Amino acid sequence: VLFRSHVAGCEAQVQRNRFREVFGEKPETSPHPQRPRGNMKIDKIEADGYENVVMANDPETGLKAVIAVHDTTLGPALGGLRMWNYTTEEEAIFDVLRLSKGMTYKSACANTGLGGGKAVIIGDQRRDKTEPLMRAMGRFVDSLGGSYITAEDVGIGIQELEWLQKETKYVTGLSRQSGSSGNPSPFTARGVIRGLFACTEEKFGTSHLDRLHYSVQGLGQVGGDVVRCLSMLGARVTVTDINEDRCMEFAALPGVEVVRGDEIYDVDADVFIPCALGGILNGDTIPRLKVKVVAGAANNQLLSEEHATELHDRGILYAPDFIINAGGIINVSVEVRPEGYDERTAVSKIENIYDGLREVFETSRRENLTPAEAAYREIGRAHV
Repeated sequence: VLFRSHVAGCEAQVQRNRFREVFGEKPETSPHPQRPRGNMKIDKIEADGYENVVMANDPETGLKAVIAVHDTTLGPALGGLRMWNYTTEEEAIFDVLRLSKGMTYKSACANTGLGGGKAVIIGDQRRDKTEPLMRAMGRFVDSLGGSYITAEDVGIGIQELEWLQKETKYVTGLSRQSGSSGNPSPFTARGVIRGLFACTEEKFGTSHLDRLHYSVQGLGQVGGDVVRCLSMLGARVTVTDINEDRCMEFAALPGVEVVRGDEIYDVDADVFIPCALGGILNGDTIPRLKVKVVAGAANNQLLSEEHATELHDRGILYAPDFIINAGGIINVSVEVRPEGYDERTAVSKIENIYDGLREVFETSRRENLTPAEAAYREIGRAHV
């Protein structure tokens, strides 16, 4: 409903034209993928509301992966590739569906002219991440004919993307030396910091980030950059991560203290910044929060939409994750242009995250909506 419109159709056509100039052809939108060489088996998964969901099993390399293309109305689906040791296939499918849908909203809010998709590999990133496996994943991506363009996400770095590129051209976020946009994580972190200004102004009436106390869950590339920035500003920051070595590293920074695991939900802070996995805002964790703002880089932070209402009813300001964490996808989207990547253009677009959140918060106040509802409405106004 949000995207089937004349305006969206025009924007989609512009992006398809760009795509042809960059990749040399129109993306394949057929739900039936091309068969890659070798013995890889690709099965269609039925999912209501999604254009295409497919699972690959490759006996030669051990690859087991899922690609979900949620919506390509505004352009080909762009979204990162995640590698995670999921317990079951069902868990992996649940994750990729939620993530790909979030990418549709994220790209629409950021006006990238792209659609939403995501891919996950089921496996241990410390043990299973080999070149043959990644090249098999590249063939899987290539079998979709460009309807899905991949990029970096949890467990995947530039080295892995370069292996994928040996089998498919539908890869973004490669090294700067290759003329690509590089690691998107610093740009995601930049967008989060920019979004924090909008959040603190809305809730506390101040843009002085150094005067507040933050609790940060996850010290990966994005979360780590956010913590370093807040520490340099002189803020107090409480952190946690499943990696104890990372915790020890950040404990040495000024103003940073460490708590264990789930204790992060009980920290009496001003702002909670989730930067790990999704679904962490739920019926068990929300009652434990002692913060006034939730604003972080993790995708799909809400386990369900009802939890946005629960946060709102408790007086906790929630920054919709698909807006505040859009810096990385904005940076990568600049790469998919005929004129090529330009960092100044990317940074300029990322700065708009502040304005986007201010508009959402204003709509939320004026129309008595949760920020999530207000964000969906803003998308509708822009694309319907």
